[in-house]
Amino acid sequence: MATIPITSRGAEKLKAELQKLKTVERPAVIAAIAEARSHGDLSENAEYDAAKDRQGFIEGRIAEVESKLSGSLIIDPSTLDAHGKVVFGSTVELEDEATGNRVKYQIVGEDEADLKLGLINIGSPIARALIGRMQGDTAEVQAPGGVRHYEIVAVSYV
Repeated sequence: MATIPITSRGAEKLKAELQKLKTVERPAVIAAIAEARSHGDLSENAEYDAAKDRQGFIEGRIAEVESKLSGSLIIDPSTLDAHGKVVFGSTVELEDEATGNRVKYQIVGEDEADLKLGLINIGSPIARALIGRMQGDTAEVQAPGGVRHYEIVAVSYV
């Protein structure tokens, strides 16, 4: 199994989700199954079927999160010193060369990505174009609307 890079913030988020699944969601679905069983005939019991489906989802998600955490490489961006190079966890300020618009993104793992918060997946086209470049470089990004050119204005590790 390949290691999955994740920021320390992302690892904490996954750990919190796992804790909630195990201590809140799992006991709740077990109680729902017991309640549905008490209603008698299970062959035509929609509540029982729904609770069993929910239990399957919860157990699957627990296994998935545990697997991700066990195979993850936790990186704290504040401890990085890549000398201005764009790496996993770095925050990058970009300027679109065509429009002059500026954006700021942090390159994070798949589970952490949220474009509204400025968190982009390491596997996204823009992150792949930025990795390994330095402040002042221009990155060519193959976007759905065509090729875009971005100047790397600043790189920070926060």
